[in-house]
Amino acid sequence: MHASRLLAIGSAVAITVSLSAAQQPTPAPAVPAPAAAANPKLDQYKRDVGLEVDAMQENIQKWNDTVFSFAEPGFQEFETSKYLTGILKQNGFAIQENLAGIPTAWMATWGTGKPVIALGSDIDDIPQASQKPGVAWHEPIIEGAPSHGEGHNSGMPLQIAAALAVKKIMEQQHLQGTLKLWPGVAEELLGTKAYYVRAGAFKDVDICIFAHVGSNMQVSWGDSGGNGMVSVEYDFKGESAHAAGAPWRGRSALDAVELMDIGWNFRREHLRIQQRSHYVIPNGGDQPNVVPPNASVWYYFRETSYDEIKKMWDIGNTMAKAATMMTDTEYTMRVLGSAWPGHFNKTVAETMYANIEKVGLPQWSEADVALAKAVQHELKVPEIGLATKINPMRGREVIPDEDKRGGGSDDIGDISWNVPTVTLNYPSNMQAGPGHNWANAISMATPIAHKGIQYGAKVMALTVIDLLTRPELVTQAWDYFKNVQTKDKKYIPLIRPEDKPAIWLNKERMEKYRPEMKKYYYDPTKYKTYLDQLGIKYPTTVKPSA
Repeated sequence: MHASRLLAIGSAVAITVSLSAAQQPTPAPAVPAPAAAANPKLDQYKRDVGLEVDAMQENIQKWNDTVFSFAEPGFQEFETSKYLTGILKQNGFAIQENLAGIPTAWMATWGTGKPVIALGSDIDDIPQASQKPGVAWHEPIIEGAPSHGEGHNSGMPLQIAAALAVKKIMEQQHLQGTLKLWPGVAEELLGTKAYYVRAGAFKDVDICIFAHVGSNMQVSWGDSGGNGMVSVEYDFKGESAHAAGAPWRGRSALDAVELMDIGWNFRREHLRIQQRSHYVIPNGGDQPNVVPPNASVWYYFRETSYDEIKKMWDIGNTMAKAATMMTDTEYTMRVLGSAWPGHFNKTVAETMYANIEKVGLPQWSEADVALAKAVQHELKVPEIGLATKINPMRGREVIPDEDKRGGGSDDIGDISWNVPTVTLNYPSNMQAGPGHNWANAISMATPIAHKGIQYGAKVMALTVIDLLTRPELVTQAWDYFKNVQTKDKKYIPLIRPEDKPAIWLNKERMEKYRPEMKKYYYDPTKYKTYLDQLGIKYPTTVKPSA
């Protein structure tokens, strides 16, 4: 996603939910949350849960930095999932592994009864995004290796901190409810959440709250305005031959790939402005003197609705068929991922925004701001530093298609059409990188990330406490879901019954890089932070002399 797609402990200032106006930036006016009568007991629960999150500062840093160091791309998040489920097991959660037949997917559950609150965030990273954290220019840890160039190392530490804080209050106050935690596996491939839905992972869930890294603290409701998509690989089969000695005896599968791509690029001019489409050629043959007997091209077809996505997919299928007719080859097709455009719940978003106003934004240090501005300078974007003001909450029930201009996708959309859902964006990154890039990894094992997680976890924990203690919110959330969001639009999965998760993706990549990457796994028993382990002075903003 997003794209394009999430505190130095020694210098941290103790933070509580009751921060005074003098201690934090003045937040923007909020859209009014659902009215709640004065409730001193609820207020006390919120103060207590905020203090519980504050007490986890050191763990937040350790969890975040450890996951950053694993740096695993989609479907290969084995170390990450083992580590995160280990934390949850130690804290009394029951773990369902191999969720939806995906080896790195799981569901952790604690508690009994209603409401059932599901907390999720993505855990995969980006190929070729290796980057030393805290260094304001491109300096990879391992050249060519994957890394967290989308900040997905931070979201599950946030959710775990929030869940453990809430769990403690539930135990102390004998509050009924069930907490479920789950990871977004292979989100960058849009590879799993539709399969979670198909497997029934959310059939008993009342509210789903997702978390994704950003550069400010925000939540929105209604039509997301983004695109959904389907990820399709076309495999062409021809006949090999000596490319110089007897080329007339060959039928080039690569020719079919190239002709399909040429056709798509000509057709692109005549597609809607809202669409986004892109491709790579993962297999273009073996060597030049052999006519390629097989080749493949991998497409993302993005549009604003199920119907428009299907239209694009049908065009792609037609072009693949036409390419085989021109080259006397054959083709097969397989779906590697999908995502519905998201729609987010008004009641839950308003409740969360009220808590964002309570918590506010982190107090950034001079070092934090210096790193942000140095990165922004390096990337030639406005040198604005870090967020100091909360933006107003946005929300529209429907955004007309003519107002949309396309963009990225996130398979949280599939879940949002099956259960009332919102996404919390939290400020563990900065406005600088283009997304899916080494630059977006720079802050993700630094105090910027740690503070953003801590504050985001408090917003999350306060919102869960609201949902546990105010049953009318769950009722109102489902009323919006049933009578507004899904009144005239019903979910139809883009994955077909025969499709299965593409769990083989990135396997060869990690076989290549993991042995070297293991040397850089974070060891919190020896080093206070991952920056310390890497020997990086924070912030590193001046390039050494050549």
